[in-house]
This record gives sequence, C-alpha cells and structure tokens, in this order.
Amino acid sequence: MGYFGTDGIRGQFGVFPITPDFILKLGYVTGQVLVEQNTHPERKPSVVIGKDTRLSGYVIEAALQAGFNAAGVDVHMTGPLPTPAISHITRSFHADAGVVISASHNPYQDNGIKLFTGDGKKLPDAMQNTINKKLDVLLESKRSGNTAVIDITDPALLGKNHRIDDAKGRYIEFCKGTFPYQYDLSHLKIVIDCANGAGYSVAPRVLAELGAQVIAIHNTPNGVNINHECGSTHPKSLQQAVLENKANLGIALDGDGDRIIMVDEQGQLVDGDGILYVLATQAETKVAGVVGTVMSNMGLELALQAAGIPFDRAKVGDRYVMQGLEAQGWILGGEPSGHILCLDKSRTGDALVAAMQVLAVMAQTGKSLSELTADFDVLPQTLINVRLDKKRDPYDYPELVKAFNEASASLEGKGRLLIRLSGTEPVIRVMIESDDAAYCQQLAEELAMKIELEMSED
Repeated sequence: MGYFGTDGIRGQFGVFPITPDFILKLGYVTGQVLVEQNTHPERKPSVVIGKDTRLSGYVIEAALQAGFNAAGVDVHMTGPLPTPAISHITRSFHADAGVVISASHNPYQDNGIKLFTGDGKKLPDAMQNTINKKLDVLLESKRSGNTAVIDITDPALLGKNHRIDDAKGRYIEFCKGTFPYQYDLSHLKIVIDCANGAGYSVAPRVLAELGAQVIAIHNTPNGVNINHECGSTHPKSLQQAVLENKANLGIALDGDGDRIIMVDEQGQLVDGDGILYVLATQAETKVAGVVGTVMSNMGLELALQAAGIPFDRAKVGDRYVMQGLEAQGWILGGEPSGHILCLDKSRTGDALVAAMQVLAVMAQTGKSLSELTADFDVLPQTLINVRLDKKRDPYDYPELVKAFNEASASLEGKGRLLIRLSGTEPVIRVMIESDDAAYCQQLAEELAMKIELEMSED
C-alpha cells in the first residue's frame, strides 16, 4: 500500500494513517532505513523534527521520536518552525533526515508528516517505496497477532532526544542572509499574515531586523486557529489590513510557512505566478528558465516567452517543480498557490526566502510591487474545488470523461481545461482558462456540477 501523497502523509488526526500507533511505526521503519543506510558506523543516525502549531503536533511528535529512538536514531527537536526552516537546519546539522509535522494549508483537524533527506530535499520516490514496504510488513505482522512488532534487541542501541535551543535564530539569520547586504527595508511598511502557523514568531522578526515597519496579523496561534480565515488561502483580511494601514505591501504565509501570496499597496493579490514573473523578468540578473506547473496561468507562459525566458510545466507539487529545475539546471520555479523555489538561495519552497527576493527587486529598482507587476496580464481563470467523501478518480467515470472531452474541444485555440484529483485531500479541482471570463466561469460551474452529481451517486 502507498501511504505517501503529493506532499508526504496527510489526513485527519485520529483517523488512519494519522494515528499515534501508525506514526510510531512510521518513525520506527524510517529509522530502520536510516540505520541500514548509515555510512558512519562511529555514530548513530540523526533526524531533525519540527512542527507547526496544531495541538495534535504534540502527540505526533512524541510518537515519532519514540519510533526513531526505538530504531536507534537520535532526534533533534526544534519546536514550531516553518517547513523550509527544518530543511535548512537538517543540512546545517548534517542530520540524516528532516521531519515536519504539518498539514500545510489544511484546517487544524488535519495533520501530516513531511520527510526530507539529509541535504534538505523532499524524500525521493525510491526511499518512500522502501518505507512503504517496511510499513506493510510491520502492519501485516500486527494483523497476524504478533504484538511485539517493534523489536528492541539491546537498549544500549536506542537513540536520544535533544532540543535545538537556537533553532529560530539560525533560521532568521539564514533568511536575512538571502537579502542583499547593501539594502534594508527601513522605507517600507509591511503587513505580514502568519496564518496562526509555524511562521508566527520568525516571520515578523526577519522583516523587523531588516528595518521594516512590521504589522503582524494572525500571529497568535492557539492550536486550533491555524489557517482559519487567514493565511495564503484566505488573503481577504490581509488585503484589508494593507489598505487600512496604508502599507507598502502585504505578505501571507500558509500554516507551515512554505507558501507565499503577496498583496500590493493597492490591495491587489500577487499570487505565485505573479511572484515568478517579478523574479524572472524584473530582477537585475535574467534567469535561464522557469518551471511552473500544469496550474500555472498561460499569461505567465506568454510573458516569459515575450521576455525570451524558457518555461516548462511540471505536475502539481513542489517536489515535481524541483525535479524539473534539476533536470534543466535552472534555479527558479513554483506554483500559483505560492510554493516558490529559488535554488540559489534554498533547497526547498520557502515563503520568507521568496519574500526576501521580491523585496530585493523592489529595493534594486525603486519600484512598488504594483509597478513591478503592471505589465503582467493573466488569462481569466476559474478554479472550483469539488469536495468528495473519499478520494476517487473522475476519469473512472465515462460520462465525466465525455463531458471533459467536449469542454476541451470547445476551448481549443482560446484556453485550456485541467481536471485534477488533489494529492492531499478528497477534492477534485476543476480549472478552466480562457480569453472569455464569463464562459470560463460558466463552463467550470457546469463541470463541477456534473462531477458532484455523477460521483455523489456512488
């Protein structure tokens, strides 16, 4: 069975596989893999574990570290920190793996596990497959009545736990180091929406220490308010705050701090496509190429084409954007949702690092964010999410396939259709792009209704 989705293992806490029992086993078998692959017999393998602000993170953290310790792996804990911070600290500690306990932009009821290799990259498919196979063996052993599925041969081989006391400071200095030393932000008033998530403490400090006047909102997590009507998926309050405070711009993070959406001084949204446009075409140094995804607006492709910058599309998910960048030897890529990869600065999608690069372009050019995006035109796009009771593939339904083909034919030469099953939720995403906004909306609504009717009868 495959337990990994687009971005790790994710689901509702208390429902398999996000249960303490399964998480304990996940830590144990992942630890076994690290022990088997350990090329330094003089020391035990080690992992760095961080989390966002969900209450369930405490339970998952305890189960994970117990599993790793039982396998003979040392654990270094950071507490609440953005996902990219764990990637960075994993590399700086020369740990063998990094683990983030988070369900990203999902509500507090959900949680999940993201795994990084020792070099701070998302876990490769081969290692995920190895972990999947070991989990299957362990779970089958339990179903067969073997209660002692975790074998402790010698307590002297158990791992230890450590707290990284300066984890926040390490990450703050790393982020600041990606901003050009000759500039500062003293001329800017910035609103930062922390989504009541993992970036609630470090994000305002990074901006303030670079000199900005910072107005932080949604920065008081209580364990259950993460992403609730705030953050990169709900930017309305950020837009209002930018206008009310007459700020120069706004920045919204998601719950684990790896996505960014920006707002210009006029209150207009600048999504991941707009950020890629700014970094690719407005910076001092022209990039060799950009990798987007199948969700990237055609307007971005056309704008890059006009600037003489190659553009490739990858599957949805920052790991696939990373694979595309590595295959091409490029450094800039991302998704409309706000995963932005700047591989000359970081090895994973990092909202704060991306913000630093946009702010650097503003400092270098003396332009506002609205001026930097003034020539970026997007095609009208409608995205409708159809939520199901469980994950099912719409392409398994002949009537829906027929409707999709007819819709694609009607868009030929003037737009495109994308029907996609989410890799992290039981959601079908219906995306229509067209030069006709009204038709875009109409067609998306019709297809969403067909999907809901056809798949709800199952």
